[in-house]
Amino acid sequence: MSYTDGTDKFTFDWKRWIFFFLGVGLFILVYYSPPWPDAIDPMGKHFELTPQAKGALALFLLAGTFWVFEVMPIGVTGLLIGVVQALFFIRPASEAFKDFMDPSVLFIFGSLTIGMVFTKVGLTKRLAYKMLMIVGERTSRIYLGCFVVTALLTHIMAHTAVAATMYPLLLAIYSLYTTDTKPTRFGKGLFIGMAFVAGAGSIITLLGAARGIVALGFYNQIAGKEVSFFELSYFMAPIGWLMVFLLWIFFMVLFKPERDRIPGLREKAKQLNDEMGPLSRKEILASLIVLSAILFLSLQSFVPALQPFNKSAVILVATIMFFLLNILDIQDLELIPWNIILLFAGAMSIGFCLWQTGAAEWLAINWLGFFKNSHWFIFVMGISFFILVMTNFIMNVAAIAISLPVALVVAPYLGVASEVILFAALTVAGMPFLLLVGAAPNAIAYSSKQFTSGEFFAAGVPASILLLAVLGLFIILVWPLMGMPVYLGT
Repeated sequence: MSYTDGTDKFTFDWKRWIFFFLGVGLFILVYYSPPWPDAIDPMGKHFELTPQAKGALALFLLAGTFWVFEVMPIGVTGLLIGVVQALFFIRPASEAFKDFMDPSVLFIFGSLTIGMVFTKVGLTKRLAYKMLMIVGERTSRIYLGCFVVTALLTHIMAHTAVAATMYPLLLAIYSLYTTDTKPTRFGKGLFIGMAFVAGAGSIITLLGAARGIVALGFYNQIAGKEVSFFELSYFMAPIGWLMVFLLWIFFMVLFKPERDRIPGLREKAKQLNDEMGPLSRKEILASLIVLSAILFLSLQSFVPALQPFNKSAVILVATIMFFLLNILDIQDLELIPWNIILLFAGAMSIGFCLWQTGAAEWLAINWLGFFKNSHWFIFVMGISFFILVMTNFIMNVAAIAISLPVALVVAPYLGVASEVILFAALTVAGMPFLLLVGAAPNAIAYSSKQFTSGEFFAAGVPASILLLAVLGLFIILVWPLMGMPVYLGT
């Protein structure tokens, strides 16, 4: 239900309540259904779907429905995930709500704080003006410039931190496009595109996200092989950068800007840049703090002594320094977008719920069972599709951890090389284009208020189909030409 305008006129939001009852109905249908059959892996081992695991699947459907159709504010749906787990005894409250303060959630908090600092001290405007002076007045080139910068940054820092850095920069650019607060096609393409491209760029190096390290760990244990930092980049760079440029074309078609160019933008950007004068003390301090944190996180992959330090703690040190040096104050703390943080916290909670109850493993084994007698290409694409769907609902690290070990065990039976399983899994796990909870950049982009979760999903469906088509091309043609083993033969 809702009220229109500023009056007392009452209206009933039928669409919202239809999807509310749909989500609740799906939950009740699954939660109270009779026991489901066990999943059986290729070795004949049985995996029971316990009542708690069935409850996790029910909650999975409820949360997905509420998030896609925005039945409630996305952060409130995040809270609901913890509440339902506790009230329906899916997991103890101590477990369900503990995930809301998981280090990954705090990393999001720290990343959003970095974006806030860059905006407050003026660094984002300065960066935006410099970039616009280079790319010029055409909105198509502005799209391309923003996407390329985003992708490049993900090679050396986590895509979450990149999104937090780019977000205020995009706000500054968008303010030169229009001062109207009403969403535009250009705004939708700019912010959704940033989120998509952050994922595409993050697959290229191990620095882009934690999922790469996790996947290589499983690969080493199960396949008994090592993949070096540069070997991973060798195979992933072509598909990552191809997706960046295809996404640029994709958004030029789907969200073609209302204006072909912004006349006088280059000169205006130069004028505004000159008016800012030299770097201020706060800009210098903020830059040093952020660059130090990024350098520390980047060196962790190369310096063993730095590896024990938690990345969330490093980001939070930067956050504390902002307040210590009076770059931020208490009023800034109150401006943190808690809706986004609660969204990601809820996503962490449902992810761990599916994992710890065994529901995700049960799903993975049943899904892969459909393809155990299939052609090797159908098998690889089936695995990829499953991971693509899972990574939109739970952490991509969890999606990898659940699916990759099972897929690597099944692969030899079909004569499929383990390498292609690994790289295909990493490709789709890095690009959750369907739901806001799939990755932190998605949630950060949503803060722009340029699009709804439904619009994000609508853009994500064709983008995901495009991703699977490109992946299929690489599996059949490109990666074999680059020297990757794909099919072992029978």
